[in-house]
Amino acid sequence: MSKSWLLLIAAVLFHLGVGVASARDHKTANITAVEAADLPREASATLALIKKGGPFPYPRDGVVFGNYERRLPTRKRGYYREYTVPSPGARVRGARRIVAGAKGEYFYTGDHYKTFRRIRQ
Repeated sequence: MSKSWLLLIAAVLFHLGVGVASARDHKTANITAVEAADLPREASATLALIKKGGPFPYPRDGVVFGNYERRLPTRKRGYYREYTVPSPGARVRGARRIVAGAKGEYFYTGDHYKTFRRIRQ
């Protein structure tokens, strides 16, 4: 098989995501866990609201989280939703969020998606 065919096949496989997910998921290997009881008080309240289905205090709560940083396991678009965790004293939403997966998993970030901890309940 010629080199140009191999490059074409590699490009198609890359475009389809074949063999790429494991490379993307390598960042998720470092996700540590946090007990729900050890979350900041505001995060515990947000988690309770998520499980209850709202009402949510911020208009952007519940929007799709794109996982563009690839810090969470790779899933189809729409799998993750994000919710604001209020930051005392902040004039805006702040950096804290809970990201919920469609299968009931929850992740906490206190630094606006740089790091995540999986919430254990």
